[in-house]
Amino acid sequence: MDPSRQRIAKIELDERTVVRRNPDVEHERAVAIFDLLEENSFALAGDDRGPYQLHLGIEENRLVFDVRSRDGAPCERIQIALSAFRTVVKDYFTVCETYYEAIKRSSPSQIEALDMGRRSLHNEGSELLRDRLKDRVELDFNTARRLFTLICVLHIRA
Repeated sequence: MDPSRQRIAKIELDERTVVRRNPDVEHERAVAIFDLLEENSFALAGDDRGPYQLHLGIEENRLVFDVRSRDGAPCERIQIALSAFRTVVKDYFTVCETYYEAIKRSSPSQIEALDMGRRSLHNEGSELLRDRLKDRVELDFNTARRLFTLICVLHIRA
């Protein structure tokens, strides 16, 4: 397979259920999308129709990866039960809230400890995503991290 085709060239989030988010979340979403499009490794197993367009959404308690070819033709629609991510996303949100509060009034060592916990949970969610996609999608760890960030953004309800 041609490595230049094993990537996401366009990504969209299904945000029909989102009313509004705070500026910090919007910033995280924008950075994750920018970084993802700048550098990623993503290929459907046995498929060389990339670079891909990815529409990421949540439908009926399932995470949906609607993968299309560069010209928009459907390639594959992958659905993963959200229940697999529920605990790690919930824990990640809890640690993030504590971390952002700590920035305002805690010592550098306390902030660092919370940041390490936050990163650890983010890594856990990223590895979980890679594991759930392993038979259908080849992706590197950094791509999985950015996609996990976007999965978290989709979980936020105003």
